[in-house]
Amino acid sequence: MDARELFNQTTFECSKLITNRYSTSFSLGIKSLDKKFHYPIYAIYGFVRYADEIVDTFHEKDKAALLKDFKAQTYEAIENKISLNPVLHCFQMVVNEYQIDHKLIEAFLHSMEMDLLDIDYEQSSYEEYIYGSAEVVGLMCLKIFCEGDEEEYQKLLPPAKSLGSAFQKVNFLRDIKSDYYERGRVYFPGVDFNDFSISHKEKIEADIQKDFDHAYEGIVKLPRGARWGVYLAYTYYLKLFDKIKRFPPNKILEERVRVRDSKKLFLLLGSYVKHQFNTL
Repeated sequence: MDARELFNQTTFECSKLITNRYSTSFSLGIKSLDKKFHYPIYAIYGFVRYADEIVDTFHEKDKAALLKDFKAQTYEAIENKISLNPVLHCFQMVVNEYQIDHKLIEAFLHSMEMDLLDIDYEQSSYEEYIYGSAEVVGLMCLKIFCEGDEEEYQKLLPPAKSLGSAFQKVNFLRDIKSDYYERGRVYFPGVDFNDFSISHKEKIEADIQKDFDHAYEGIVKLPRGARWGVYLAYTYYLKLFDKIKRFPPNKILEERVRVRDSKKLFLLLGSYVKHQFNTL
């Protein structure tokens, strides 16, 4: 291995470490993909995770300036095809190799910018935020899975967006406590968490279920090397969603719902059996 290859591999390993430290569920999902997809998807996760950390974590810093600098470095890395920031270097490699549309990156970073603003979300801005923060991430991954097959990408694009949307909306419900009480964010249009009723919760859940149902139609049509990993992430979030549905509104406001590691292992084994016998 020459020095350049060593540098490239090391940067991918950095994003792999970030993924493993921040998300056991996505780490399991990536490991369930064909090996050729591991490094590219780690690179996507590392990029979006660090951008998200800027707006969610460093409250004592000038987050707007940090995000602006991160954005500038991102486009500079893509243009120059190199960065000494390991997260951005491996990300630019994936963007350039798989010809990921820069509009997807722009939409993602725009949603991160929206998190820095005090926004009263209406339906249009809510959909705009979800598209940029979650749907486009799914589309970046889909671009990798389709490996240049544009016809397949376009066919699977709508359900891939639905999957990202379902994941993000479940996250919103799961993270109400930290988003609302710690960051002052309310993403759901027309919802007052000081008066969060069963009817509000059920309306949100019905919308999420539609996304899950549509997403599943695309998962079963994914290339085989990607199908199991994506299905595993889908089953994990569906289990989390089912658990959230059983919680009353007041409990959702008070604690973060989780799926136990033992249950994740059970989902892993169950999804593997279905994948092996083509019964997804």
